[in-house]
Amino acid sequence: MKNTKVIAIANQKGGVGKTTTAVNLGAALGMKGYKVLLIDLDPQGNLSSYLGYEYSEDQITITELMLSVVHNSFFDIYKSICNSEANHVDYIPADINLSSAELFLAQALSRETVLKRILIKENLEYDYIIIDCLPSLGILLMNALAAADSLIVPVQAQKFALDGINLLLDVTQQMQQTLNPQLKLAGVVVTMTDNTNMSKAVIKQLKHQFNDKLFSTHISKSVSATYSTYTEKALVLYKNKLGQEYKSLANEIAVSYTHLTLP
Repeated sequence: MKNTKVIAIANQKGGVGKTTTAVNLGAALGMKGYKVLLIDLDPQGNLSSYLGYEYSEDQITITELMLSVVHNSFFDIYKSICNSEANHVDYIPADINLSSAELFLAQALSRETVLKRILIKENLEYDYIIIDCLPSLGILLMNALAAADSLIVPVQAQKFALDGINLLLDVTQQMQQTLNPQLKLAGVVVTMTDNTNMSKAVIKQLKHQFNDKLFSTHISKSVSATYSTYTEKALVLYKNKLGQEYKSLANEIAVSYTHLTLP
């Protein structure tokens, strides 16, 4: 884990493109030769579905891993890792049982650091670990922020887009001051943009508020995003506008870590 970059992708608003961003960022980095692990931290399991996960009683999910830490029992993280060869990533799936996290994590000592303890237990050989968070400011988000070294916030270019972002950033700042001083805001990415005045106004407002923390790559609104989830293949695998935009975003993120352009 020494050189692994851990990125949480979060926004307490739903429908802003968190999962699409997580999958396509991971796939874009994977296509460039980086080893990538995605973690589904949403009980709805959208990331898992996107990557073709099919429920199996034998499959260990992120829920079982977290329960193992809570109960101080043995776990093998490698038995939870699935591979999506088509998308060039590994991933740890989630299912609806994760919705009980608030209850079972209440029993844990330092309950905000359960995910972090899972990740540091093994010397995972990944360049990037990307955590897809549920739309909430609850305990699962706290776990993601405690484990991550950076946060990416997707924001949809629509009215009320900025509602709640300051609350998320306040929580992030509290995590910096208490459990995770290494945590930083990597940036805000605008999603579902179009040529409307509303979209342009939101981008202008975000630029004013976040300045150099606003990624220069903007993700367009397109039905191809929905089609991509249906085919279980990332947009970056195709020659389309959104795929190119996500490749550009991956390049920006890699540069922010390494100061080098992706090959």
